[in-house]
Amino acid sequence: MQPNSPSLSDEEFAEIFGQIKTIAVVGASDDEAKPSHKIPLYLQRQGYRIIPVNPSDEEVLGEKAYKSLEEIPEPVDAVDVFRPSNEAAGIARSAALIGAKVLWLQSGISSQEAADIASDAGMQIVMDECMGATHKRLGLGR
Repeated sequence: MQPNSPSLSDEEFAEIFGQIKTIAVVGASDDEAKPSHKIPLYLQRQGYRIIPVNPSDEEVLGEKAYKSLEEIPEPVDAVDVFRPSNEAAGIARSAALIGAKVLWLQSGISSQEAADIASDAGMQIVMDECMGATHKRLGLGR
């Protein structure tokens, strides 16, 4: 059984988007056919600073890609995750280490352990929701 994402209201989602400026995207891809490229591209076009995290790529969306969250040399507000659920807890630990405010697990990704780690670190947690689709649904797009 998959854990449930904490239920957030549209107002809470809008507040998250209003408070974040820099989004580290774990699993960001340079493959234009993948959601892990399309969603960060959409968010980048909305004015968010996207920092790709992918050990296989040097650059994604015109931005230097980092091998891990810990290698990012600047503050990160949110971590958007495009990796399997079984990797989410480790990513949550890394997000806590870098002081992220939000851990966002994309559609199809959920982990109670990751949620607990994020919550214990004072992060807002979103699971099994598309960050881009939520942004668009709320009418926040340019």
